[in-house]
Amino acid sequence: MDTAEVILSVLVVVIIIVSLLSNVLVLICFLYNPEIRRQVPGLFNLNLTFCNLLLTVANMPLTLVGLLSRAQPGGDSFCQIAGFLETFLSTNSMLSMAALSIDRWIAVVFPLRYHSKMRHKDAALVLGYTWAHSMSFSTVAACLSWVGYHRLYASCTLSNPRDSSRTQFVVFTVFFHSFTFLLSFIVLCFTYLKVLKVARFHCKRIDVITMQTLVLLVDIHPSVRQRCLEEQKRRRQRATRKISTFIGTFMLCFAPYVITR
Repeated sequence: MDTAEVILSVLVVVIIIVSLLSNVLVLICFLYNPEIRRQVPGLFNLNLTFCNLLLTVANMPLTLVGLLSRAQPGGDSFCQIAGFLETFLSTNSMLSMAALSIDRWIAVVFPLRYHSKMRHKDAALVLGYTWAHSMSFSTVAACLSWVGYHRLYASCTLSNPRDSSRTQFVVFTVFFHSFTFLLSFIVLCFTYLKVLKVARFHCKRIDVITMQTLVLLVDIHPSVRQRCLEEQKRRRQRATRKISTFIGTFMLCFAPYVITR
């Protein structure tokens, strides 16, 4: 193994450990906190966590084996099953994050109607769609033998070894990623920009009240006035930072997978 392969192998091991610890922690919080279990977003978080855990346990160790051995882990049938799982779970994770953003959009923009619009039954229907969507694309890829071992990625994933069906595979890949990654990204941007708009509106209202109070309190100490103004600035930046982090995390996690495939 050369230095690059050693670094990649160590990186994969680190990612496996971090992914296991973080997702197990989410499961523990879900199991031991009844308040989280009662909330509708808990179902989306639970689905996302299970997808991440299964990817960590079922797919990433195979990638590590492929890196170390420079060969396909297991037989062709085993690799096809692993590639099917990778495609299914990755798609399900993207759609779960989009579902979470829709839930937050309804909760913030329509707070009075949230409990009537987003019930556990509605969340189950959304999750049913994410599973059907993920299963349909994964099944098509598996039936057409478009999942298998790819030497460049050292993993069992979407690939087409036959030149005869190259055009069909390209069309499928573009269609697949347009209706999973791109669709999820558009949903995230639309919903969180709406949430940010509401957050900024409320910040402006709070700022007006704060400034009116500062004007009335003429004998207030200058340091207190300065702290109030700094808190206004932090309040305006907080929502933008959180939303940017969420969308940025989505891009950081899934864009490399989509671009390489």
